[in-house]
Amino acid sequence: MSAASAPTHSPVRSRAPRSDGEQSRERLLHSALALFAQHGYARTSTREIAEAAGTNLGAISYYFGDKAGLYRAAFLKTQGGPADDIARYSDPALTLGQALRGFYTGFLEPLRHGDITRQCMKLQMREMLEPTGLWEQEIAQGIQPAHDALIAVLRRHLGLKRSDDDLQRLAVCLSALGVHLHVGRDVTDVLAPALNAGMHALDTWLDRLETYGLAMVEAERQRRGGTPTALRKTTRRKPAR
Repeated sequence: MSAASAPTHSPVRSRAPRSDGEQSRERLLHSALALFAQHGYARTSTREIAEAAGTNLGAISYYFGDKAGLYRAAFLKTQGGPADDIARYSDPALTLGQALRGFYTGFLEPLRHGDITRQCMKLQMREMLEPTGLWEQEIAQGIQPAHDALIAVLRRHLGLKRSDDDLQRLAVCLSALGVHLHVGRDVTDVLAPALNAGMHALDTWLDRLETYGLAMVEAERQRRGGTPTALRKTTRRKPAR
């Protein structure tokens, strides 16, 4: 089966769980993620995945149905449901700073998983080049709802009755700050490795993204002729050293 013809969903029959089931399933997921990210869907065999995971071919059928089901599970491994991410920033009671902080938390949390997140990003890039249908699904069911929720937040805080092209541009630029932390990670590690060194680095990134996001929204407010507002942080925090 070619990558382009891989189904986006493979039902898995209900069976009684094994005592070691979770460990075996996780080994398969980790191995599949690494191999799919390195070689793509079409050039990765289930036999290679089973050997890398230290299990047999039957385990793939048992836990995932088939190769396509395993690919889907690997592709979605570190992606939470869009509703979980949207809930972090969509509440009308949040200040703009709090909403942006929640928005960028959704980008930063996966980075705490280290190599798994890097492999997931590589797999997403492969999916764009060798589509199986999962990327289109991710745009429709994940990215689009998150984008629409961000537009609603921006409209509310800018006092706009409807969206327009410039509001869409602002939302794209705000998202780009978070996306670049993923797609540009390898470049940043070369140009300025200290920026990503240690878990505290992600906390600093969250503070800065909130600040930069507020500044971008404020610039758009002033461009539209609105009354400037003070850029306030949501909580008092010690400056990052």
